Amino acid sequence: MLSREQTRVLREAVRRREPVAISAITLLEIAILADKRTSSRDIPVEKLFMALESDPFLQTVPLTVEIAAEVAVLGPSLRDPSGRAIVATARVRNLRLLTSDQRIIQSNLVPVVA
Repeated sequence: MLSREQTRVLREAVRRREPVAISAITLLEIAILADKRTSSRDIPVEKLFMALESDPFLQTVPLTVEIAAEVAVLGPSLRDPSGRAIVATARVRNLRLLTSDQRIIQSNLVPVVA
């Protein structure tokens, strides 16, 4: 669930018709978490992915050699490989990261919207 500030930032980006980036690793995490969903109110993952793919303002950022190299530079400050890849993606693309992951927030490795 998004915080008020995260929701505000996303709405403002949509209002200004600014692109929003999502790491390919985030899509993988969504797919994995979909197996664990418990609420019947949840959107089926296939429908969510179709909506994300059809949104012209949403850019999926693939894992690249440059991002993988940035993961190596991060060192052991973050242990979760997905979190490291997401932070590296934000750093390489010079983006603010929307996250509630306290380890990422406390790492100060990337600007965040919490």
